This record gives sequence, structure tokens and C-alpha cells, in this order.
Amino acid sequence: MKVESVTFEHHQKEENLGIGESTPRISWKVVGETPNWTQTAYEIQIERDVTHSPVLEQFRVGSSESVLVRWRTSPLRSREVVRLRVRVTGSDSETTEWSDTVQVEAGLLCREDWTAHMVAAQQIITVNDNLRPTYFRKAFELADNVAGARFYITCHGLYEAFINGVGVGDHVMAPGWTSYKHHLSYQTYDVGNLLKKGTNVIGVEVGEGWHCGRLGWDRGNRFVYADRLAVLAQLNVGFSNGKSVTIGSNETWKTSGGPTVSSEIYDGEEYDAAFEIPGWSTAAIDDEKWSSVTKIDFPTGKLQVAEGPPVREVETVKVQKIIRSPSGKVILDFAQNLVGRLRVRASGPKGQKIIFTHTEVLENGEVATRPLRDCKATDSLKLGAKAIIWEPKFTFHGFRYVQVENWPSNHGEPLLGDIEAVVIHTDMKQTGWFECSEPMVNKLHENIRWGMRGNFVSIPTDCPQRDERLGWTGDIQVFSPTASFLYNTSGMLSGWLKDLAVEQIKDFNGVVPLVVPVIKPGELAFPRAAWSDAAIIVPWDLYQAFGDRKLLYDQYESMEQWLEKGLDRQPNGLWNPYSFQYGDWLDPDAPPNDPAGGKTDSQLVANAYLAQITYLISKVAEILDLSEDARHWASEAEKIKQLFRAKYINSFGTLDNDSMTALSLALSYNLLLPDQVPLAIKRLEQVVHASSFKISTGFVGTPLILPALTASRNTQLAYRMLLEKSCPSWLYPITMGATTMWERWDSMLPDGSINPGSMTSFNHYALGSVGAWLHSTVGGISSAEPGWKVVRFEPVPGGTISWAKVRFEGAYGVVRCEWSIEGKRFKMRATVPPNSRGEVKLPGSNEVVTIGSGTHRFSVVYTPEPWPPKAI
Repeated sequence: MKVESVTFEHHQKEENLGIGESTPRISWKVVGETPNWTQTAYEIQIERDVTHSPVLEQFRVGSSESVLVRWRTSPLRSREVVRLRVRVTGSDSETTEWSDTVQVEAGLLCREDWTAHMVAAQQIITVNDNLRPTYFRKAFELADNVAGARFYITCHGLYEAFINGVGVGDHVMAPGWTSYKHHLSYQTYDVGNLLKKGTNVIGVEVGEGWHCGRLGWDRGNRFVYADRLAVLAQLNVGFSNGKSVTIGSNETWKTSGGPTVSSEIYDGEEYDAAFEIPGWSTAAIDDEKWSSVTKIDFPTGKLQVAEGPPVREVETVKVQKIIRSPSGKVILDFAQNLVGRLRVRASGPKGQKIIFTHTEVLENGEVATRPLRDCKATDSLKLGAKAIIWEPKFTFHGFRYVQVENWPSNHGEPLLGDIEAVVIHTDMKQTGWFECSEPMVNKLHENIRWGMRGNFVSIPTDCPQRDERLGWTGDIQVFSPTASFLYNTSGMLSGWLKDLAVEQIKDFNGVVPLVVPVIKPGELAFPRAAWSDAAIIVPWDLYQAFGDRKLLYDQYESMEQWLEKGLDRQPNGLWNPYSFQYGDWLDPDAPPNDPAGGKTDSQLVANAYLAQITYLISKVAEILDLSEDARHWASEAEKIKQLFRAKYINSFGTLDNDSMTALSLALSYNLLLPDQVPLAIKRLEQVVHASSFKISTGFVGTPLILPALTASRNTQLAYRMLLEKSCPSWLYPITMGATTMWERWDSMLPDGSINPGSMTSFNHYALGSVGAWLHSTVGGISSAEPGWKVVRFEPVPGGTISWAKVRFEGAYGVVRCEWSIEGKRFKMRATVPPNSRGEVKLPGSNEVVTIGSGTHRFSVVYTPEPWPPKAI
């Protein structure tokens, strides 16, 4: 057996430089072939420098813990470097070799560690009413040979940094989007190899980004956080003679405009090569005529290290074909709806302006810009005298198609290799994979994954293309179980939840905003069920996925304040019946111009959620050993359930409003009395048949309908709904060429026209919440205990799917389930990682078998249920 993948907190191994925790918890994985292996003890060896001499500390603990194990030595100091390795003893009494040594380094943990000042450039407003991007520059001398250096940086806006003309790091859209009033992230880079004895130059280009740019659907909503571009940078240099020096941003820095003449999140970027300053971030130029910067107040928000990974460029996608539209326009088709920007190789007459317009779909053969609303999504490149390789820096687009105007050669048509798409998103590690015998279901799963990637750009957004791209709480609330299977979201979402809590508690008196970070408090900081309820549901989902009890502890005050102060109640404890609710948002029966006007009573939705979140906080209190709180909230949950039954269940024991969503909520959240459950199940069967197996749910009902059917032994009905191809259904968009999930079931109508509603995105992940059911029911694996310490293997075959494969790479290692139906037998192979165990329940059996680590094979006689389901 061997110890691998030693990590700290929720940071990926690439993010060990400049962490923000002084006592980081430690995790590791054990790999090997020994069956039924469990850990009985671990040893951690820590080497740290004290007064320039290495000191070795070693701890041995009898425990099976290997995930988020507490830090057992003194806290890290700012900038301290520690080297650590782990070995473990197993149930076979064998002790492993030491793991590879992993180095972790603390960032600047205290305000006093920052000697740099925040400096701002002159406010230059472009003809587009936005701030023109600016260069910041500082030349300085180093008298000795450099032994090592760290560069700490953040800004008001988005930055790209250089030292001596070489780019620093691989982050894009840095420092990312946080609740800037309360939290501003900074980054740490190792730049020792970029410095030299003699003259050196720091260069930073800053664009307005989220910090200063317009946000939301109101063109006048600019400067939400600041109205000037500014930078805070500090370079700590150590010399080979043991001395050190610090160079920080201050009034001696200089600033100038550059070739990026305009850059906005929504409208795109404009670049004019005529304004290029060759060598601007090197000692090759004289900056005497550059403007002076202005010292401004130090950030009032906490300077922090992000808990999750940064946004990076993760993939390039080639143009698949070039189209001539009916009007003669040149359109590039990348064959995948993606999020990012273009990388362009071009040359031509000086001053020629090439224009790139990005859209997700075509309508009548032309780029469809109406779904973008008041968003231009247009970049432009004005050529200089030389050939150029260019891509935007401070914007991103959601697109499959790009219209190219004024290309300088080949009759206005670029070659396939002249332009490529660069995909960006928060660089989370992929952890989940799924495949089955039905190609269209595989495509559905891939569309879910692409939709998630495009909407995890620094924060979890609703959509990546129009004048919105906000952290809607309701969207991530329904999608978080799927998200946390597909990717390791632990650091990113735990950081986002801290923004949710600080805005809720400090700014809105317990009300959980509808979007986080909030951009329009007057419109988006009101209590709404299912959306504001993310304060309780998302932490609970993350706890189930990652087993981090501390996450629940950190969010508990937010949970309590939502229920005690923020929620708009009537005297009996239910929601105020006059409060507006989003209800089952974008129910397919809702009018295009009224997404909340679906068939399910929005107050029923709100109160069903209220019962569920009250129950969940009682479970959270139990986990946190808050026994009095747990009893209180359990009692409150039962009271809400009784009130729910009194209000919504008639004298016949059935729901008055018995839509697909209402029934799924009642069954999934245990809102019914035992004798009412069979009636609800029967009615749900009838509703599904009456819909001709088409989906009839919006954002709220969609994650629940198939699990509700499966739990009530209507598995074939669930599969029949999954495999439906007509509109509305999960597979209908695929028949229309979709490569991501849509906001509406009918974002594109069967005739190829676009839904007339203003909310018509072709990249929204909410309806992809079915992914959790694909993983747990079709694939057959789920976490039986928080954090995947115990794995449940319970595939439920159905429909025309004859085999499925699912894989999850969790905190303990790789979990696999592969099953197939061969003749009259069901065969399954289940893999359990070391130091964990599995529970297996095979089709047709009520027995649950416990298995240890290793790969196990099963084969049983299998008689499938009738297919297709019989009419009722």
C-alpha cells in the first residue's frame, strides 16, 4: 500500500503556495491492491525552519481518519514554509513507506504583513462609458543575486501581471469575483526565476472586470464596488547572502494607457495595435512621461486567499466549420457551446478592424443576438504593422458561433487554423464520469458537464452569455449535488457560501440575497423560498459530498439567521402568503413573459421548502452536538409539516394542487401522513401518464421528479420520462443540436425559432440537476455516509439501458460501478477504495451486503419490469 495525494484543507495540490489557513487540515489517499484494507494509525512528519535551522516534528495517532485531519503542531506564521509527509499503518499491521514530501507555504496572514499601498490610475472613461484598461509599472534595482521571491497581488478590477516582460502565473480573470465590500482575494506567485541582479520591472495591466464594470441588466449599473482601476502589489525578495527587500506599490509607480482601449464583461474587448508599447513591462522603455498614480485607501474588505482554485485556461477548441449565412456573413462553428474567448492569428493592412460577435445559436442561418438582451458580446481587433496573436484578457463570452467581419484576407474568410476558442472556468478537478448504453443519455450527461463548466467562472452563475451572469442562489441550490459529483467544488463553493453569509448577516439583517455577490440590493435582496434557502441546502449538500463538519459550523449562524430573522413569515410560522415567490420557476406551462406563472402554487412550493430546511437545520444541529437547537428545530419542522397538511391536503387525503412538482415535493420532503403516501404515489403515476411522459416541472421540481418515482417503485416511469424525446423533455434539446443544458425546456422551438421570452439562455445548469439521479440510480453509486467513507452501490436498471459505468474519484480514492444485463442475469463490478467500505443492494433483492475495499463481482438472476410502461 502507498500514501499519495497529500493535500491541505480544500486546496488542490497545485494551490499549496500562499494558503490562507494557519492550521490547515491534512488529507491523503492510500492506494494499493490489499483487499479489505483499513487504516489503523497514521504518522505525520513536519519539517519547519526555526531560526534558520530545520526542526523535525513527528506525530503518531491511532485513527482511521485520513480526510481533513487536524493540524497537530503550532500554527503557521505568515510566509512560513513547511515540508510534510505521511505514512500509515493498516489493519494488516503493515506500515507504508513515507509519502512524497509536500511543501506548503502560508500567505500574508495579517494586515500588518502588507507594506504596499493601493494605488489608482486616472479615471479615463471611454466612448462606451466604461473605464479604459490601464498599465501600471514600477522599475527597481536589485543589488544582489536573487535566491527566491514571492509576488502578492490583487486589484480593483482584473489584472494580468508581468515581471521583466514575462507573464506571472497562469490565472485568468484574477483576482476573481467575491463580495468585494467584505472579501477581496489576493494571489501569491513564485517569481524568483523572473528576477535578476540589476534593473527589474513590475508591470500590471488592469481592466474593470466585475469590480468597476457594469453588472446586471441595467446599463447604468456601473461602479458597484469602485470607480477607479487600482492595484495592490508586494514583491518580497530574498538574496543569496541572506538579506531581503520588499518592493510594494506606492506613489512612485507609473501608469499609462495601452492597446486594450475598452474592456467589459458583457460587451467585450477592443484592441488597437497602434497603441502598443513594445517592452512596456521591461527595462527597455523610459516611463518618465507616464502619469503618476494616486494612493487610495487600503481595501476595507478582508484580504483573503481563495479557498478554491483560480480561473484558468483549461482547453482549446478548434473551429469545426465555416459557414456563410444567408446575408453573406462569415460564421465560425465550434460545434460546442462553450465559455471563454478567441485566440486569433491575424495580419493585414494597418488599421483594419476585425469584429467578432459571439452567440450560442443561429436563427434563420444568422447569429442570434436577441437572447443576449443588452449585451454586445463583441470583441474587435484593429491591426498594426505586424502579424499578431491576440486574445482578450478581461472578458469572456458564452458561444458556439462567432461572426467574423472584415477579415483581412481570403475574401474575408479566415482559415480553420487562424482562430481557436480558449475555454476558461474555475480549474476544479473533475471527479465524476458516467456512461451508459443509450448514446443520447450520454450526450445529456456531457451537456450537463459542459453547462457546469461554463457557469463556474469564479462564482456559480446562472448563465455565461447575456447581461446577467450572476450568482443566483436558486440555481446552485438545485444543482449542487450534481456539481459536487462531477467536480471537486468544495473550496469554490465553501468560499462562495462565506460571501453569502457575510452579505446576509452584515448587510441584509438575515435575508439571504437572491444573487451572491449582490449587485442590486433594491431588487435582489429579498426573501424568496428555494433561492434564499440555499443558505441551508447548499452547505448540507456539500457536507454530504465532502464530509466537512467545519463547513456546517461556519455556516450555522447564516442558517439560523435565515430562519429566525430573514424569512418573511405569517404569525403561524408559514410563509407570508402575500410575499412574491418564484415558485417552480420556468415550469414549461408558464407563459414566456411570466416564468413564475407555472401550474404549481408558489406558496405550496415555499412552505414545502420551509419544512425541509427546518428539518435540515435540526440535523445540522445534531451533527454539531447542539442538542437543544436540534430538539427545537425538529419540533419546528414537525409543526411546519402539520401546518402544510392542514393548508394543502384536502379531506380526501390528497393535495389540492397535485402537479408533478407539488407531488414530488410532498413525497420527497416527507410532508404526508403514512396513509396519504399511497394516494400521492398513485396520483403521481396518473400525472406522468397524462403528460405523455413529458416533463412538467421547472427549476424546483426537476431534481425531484425522477427520484420520487424511483423511491415509489415507479422506476420504469422514471426511465420513460428520461428517454422521452419530444418537447418538453431532457432529450428534446439534444434532438435540436444542444451541447449544453438550456434555461427553458423549449429555449428553441421545434421549428428552429427561439423562444420569445427574454429569459432564453442556451447554457443554464439548473435543469441538469437530473445528473444526480443518473449517477445514483442509473450508475448506481452514492455516498451512504457524508464524504464517501461508506459507498452505496444500488443500480436500478430500467428502460432500454442495458449497461452503465460510473466512476467517482473522492477523498478516499476511486469508486467504480459497472453493470450490465446479459440474458437473464444482472452482472455488476463494484470497486471500493482503501480505508472505506461499501453497501451493496442488487436489483430484486432486499438484502444489503457490506463489502470492504477492492473490486467485487456480483451476478444474479434478473427479470426486468415490463417496458414500455403500461397505460393506466
